[in-house]
Amino acid sequence: IQLGEEVALARNLSAVGFILFKMISPVYIIDAKRTPVGSFQGQLSGFQGWQLGAEALRSISTPTHVPEEVIMGCVLGAGQGQAPARQAACSAFGVDNIPSTTINKVCGSGMQSISFAYNKLQLGQRNVVAAGGFESMTNAPYLLPKGRAGYRMGHGVVIDHMLHDGLEDAYDIASDGTRRAMGTFADATAEKYSFTRQDQEAFALETFQNFKQSEAAGEFANERAPITVTDAKGGKTTINTDEPPTRVKPEKYAALKPAFGKTGTVTAATSSAIADGASALLLCNEKGLGAATPLARIVGVTSHAQEPEWFTTAPIGAIRALLSQVGWSVEEVDLFEVNEAFAVVPMAVMRELAIPRSKVNALGGACAVGHPIGSSSARIVVTLVHALRSRGLKRGIASVCIGGGEAMAIAIEVV
Repeated sequence: IQLGEEVALARNLSAVGFILFKMISPVYIIDAKRTPVGSFQGQLSGFQGWQLGAEALRSISTPTHVPEEVIMGCVLGAGQGQAPARQAACSAFGVDNIPSTTINKVCGSGMQSISFAYNKLQLGQRNVVAAGGFESMTNAPYLLPKGRAGYRMGHGVVIDHMLHDGLEDAYDIASDGTRRAMGTFADATAEKYSFTRQDQEAFALETFQNFKQSEAAGEFANERAPITVTDAKGGKTTINTDEPPTRVKPEKYAALKPAFGKTGTVTAATSSAIADGASALLLCNEKGLGAATPLARIVGVTSHAQEPEWFTTAPIGAIRALLSQVGWSVEEVDLFEVNEAFAVVPMAVMRELAIPRSKVNALGGACAVGHPIGSSSARIVVTLVHALRSRGLKRGIASVCIGGGEAMAIAIEVV
């Protein structure tokens, strides 16, 4: 901000407010990495969620910028042991003196972790923080209600932790206890906007093609950190590719049945794949920057909430609020990353905010690469940082829809 702008701002703020404004530090992204993404019961099935988190944290570790705190998202925590983020931090950094916090904000967990880190760094409570998210959807356990008190008589129920706590609506529950799959709301969104099945498949195909072209051009080299897997015989294999895109078969799109209802238009092709993976960003304020050259700075973060059944359109409100907060127009934003929980989510954003398709998910999205739910909202920030830099662009916004009717959005700028 320039001197003249500071004077104008001071005229509109109280003296205390202006002092607080001057105290707030800019927040920089020093590094941003993610693991390869594994398909459900695929190449990363041997890793618990926290272990994937440790891999992501290890990839951003530097001797000169050891995080003073770790904040990471994880939705499916059952069965991983106490404080999964703490386990990830201890494993990654080999020390016991880094406070760590696990965040569960469903699909927004990773971005909320970045937001909390951003606030701490702005206020100088910390100078270097690692933030991100992880998920092993493969290893989410089954749950046994009434198991503690015992079953006296009759049939019992086994609950899928992944579905119950990650992929089913918690608000619209039938009298028999049945919960709606999130995809049924995507079908309603398609109906609201008159998105045909063909429209959605065209979007999904383009996002898959974007991924393939970016992969061929080596655009993921700076964001994707390889993982070494050791088999039972001690043999080592390095994984450095994303698995879900290898299972995408565009020639079979037309033959797929509706995924969430006989009359629905959403299919497996236009939904994100269940997946495993982790993402991490190393963040710092002015004091923590030292001699490092930042990749980008965080300009602002917002959250938005509305009716739970319309979580698919919540990113529209989050992005509008963010644009207002940072003083940007849609035209001034070079790239948008909108998590493709379903194709209709970014399609609705594009429709409502008049964003060209070429600016949205330019390197592909979750319909191709998959959606490890605790990681994805951090993963899209990682991808956005590197996409902007590799293409010589400046400003970007990432946004994610969140079960329960919420969304978050974050603005970054290359420096």
